Amino acid sequence: MNKKLGLIILMAVLSIANVNAQSTADMVSTNTALYIVAGFVFIVALLVLGVSVVVLRLLRVMVRQELEKKATEKGVEFVEEESWWSKFMQKANDAVPVEEEETVLLDHNYDGIRELDNHLPPWWKWMFYLSIVFAVVYMLGYHVIGNMPLQLEEYKAEVYAANEAAKARLANAPVENVDANSVVAITDAASLQKGKQIYLNNCSQCHKDLGEGGIGPNLTDDYWLHGGDISSVFTTIQKGVPEKGMISWEPLLSPTQMQNVASYILTLRGTNPPNAKEPQGELFVPEVIEDALDSVDTEEVKEAVDSLQMASNN
Repeated sequence: MNKKLGLIILMAVLSIANVNAQSTADMVSTNTALYIVAGFVFIVALLVLGVSVVVLRLLRVMVRQELEKKATEKGVEFVEEESWWSKFMQKANDAVPVEEEETVLLDHNYDGIRELDNHLPPWWKWMFYLSIVFAVVYMLGYHVIGNMPLQLEEYKAEVYAANEAAKARLANAPVENVDANSVVAITDAASLQKGKQIYLNNCSQCHKDLGEGGIGPNLTDDYWLHGGDISSVFTTIQKGVPEKGMISWEPLLSPTQMQNVASYILTLRGTNPPNAKEPQGELFVPEVIEDALDSVDTEEVKEAVDSLQMASNN
């Protein structure tokens, strides 16, 4: 059984080594798939072979018992015919039968231990010859002809294939002209929902699910460390704040995705979640409120306040 398995393993290795007719980049993925399939087929073959051997052994014992029973009933001696497997093993091992060992007995005597002049088993010599063939094929394929990539070449091919795939994705992707200068806060529900999902997947670890702040600052109050308008929030997401541990999300998110999440963050202002972190940074007043305050006559406001105070005193 072990001898047959050894031959099967060696032949499987040789068959895998002969796959060399493709380009280096295509060969990487093909070889990987081939290794997986070959490994799976090899394991299944071992299981099937093991079960088959057990079943055949049981059948052989049952047949032999039946033949012995019939021979006994007939009063004749049962003589089992040598099976093809026994003949094969005899040839594969080239072993001298026990009753003929004296023909290969050497004159050496080591404290009563005698040595037999047996030949090396043919199966062992077959494996040795096959290992030489495998070594020659390996040397030619990997180091002389070079049509079988080494590990470093496989790595370079994978990197090249990944870069080409990235270029293809970028070439087919729609052009996005959103940047810090042109970004505007979006209000449609679908885009805000996408921004919320991006926030929960990437930002909530530091700013918490409701924006109340954790490692990162509170996003629901009116105080901001790097500006609270849409352009400033977009820029903070895009460039990150490396000195405070916030990475740049530009390599991971598209401009539209950063616009969606920045717009969603602005919707958190004034939600007053529980356990909110204390304010950090400077008070940010939206431009709409600033314009409204600029248009108010401060003298009129002062006179109205004085009138209210006088009325309350009376």
